Amino acid sequence: MSPSAPLRIALIAREPDHPLLAGARRLLESEGHLTVGPDEPADVVLLKARDARSLRRAERYQETGTPVLNSAAATADCQDRALMERTARAAGLPFAPTLATGVLGELRWDGPVVVKSLRSRKEDLVARADTPGRWRELVALWPAEQVLLQRPVDGDGWDRKVWVVGGEVFAEQRRSELAPGDPARRPWAPDERERALALAAGPAFGLQVYGVDLLPGPDGPVAVDVNAFPGVRHQPGAPAALAALVLRTARR
Repeated sequence: MSPSAPLRIALIAREPDHPLLAGARRLLESEGHLTVGPDEPADVVLLKARDARSLRRAERYQETGTPVLNSAAATADCQDRALMERTARAAGLPFAPTLATGVLGELRWDGPVVVKSLRSRKEDLVARADTPGRWRELVALWPAEQVLLQRPVDGDGWDRKVWVVGGEVFAEQRRSELAPGDPARRPWAPDERERALALAAGPAFGLQVYGVDLLPGPDGPVAVDVNAFPGVRHQPGAPAALAALVLRTARR
């Protein structure tokens, strides 16, 4: 491919007009590059979807040698929360430990726990059960759900959201969905340890565009979730970082 030839960028996305994708696309199109359909020939593919059909589309591109950000395999792996912990720990990354896995209705409450669907997906189960009563409520609502139980990491009610786009770090704090209060966000900059943990997650999980949720543990930051191609919003510079990553990837 000539250095000056326009790139063909395919989007495989549940929300093609998501601000991160739309912003990067505008920047790339302003330089003469083209956005093509999800099954058309392309020089690089952006995969921001997790359903089976989208993953198979991404795999077909990979089979022809077209780079995909992130790969279908890495995207699929991040849906398995048990595998997520094993991957993090194998790379030496501090991660919230799993207490048990199984069908929620067949497990028993043994003190405060965070209950998460074993398979990450839209509108899955993520909740705290600090009392037997709350546990019974969750069992009644999700009796057959395959879940993973974690001991809660004591924090201040705010999740530390770190997003990495092609090695560039963006961050903010959001009120935890497990804490009382209305949704809210506030500025925040990760310290050296938090930043290092987030950057190390990329090679560990095979991701180039991803998010890491952190909480302050007693011995330092602890990761509680890793997301492939998350919804990065309200972060100046993130679309430009994605556009730059597309150009670097397509022209290797």
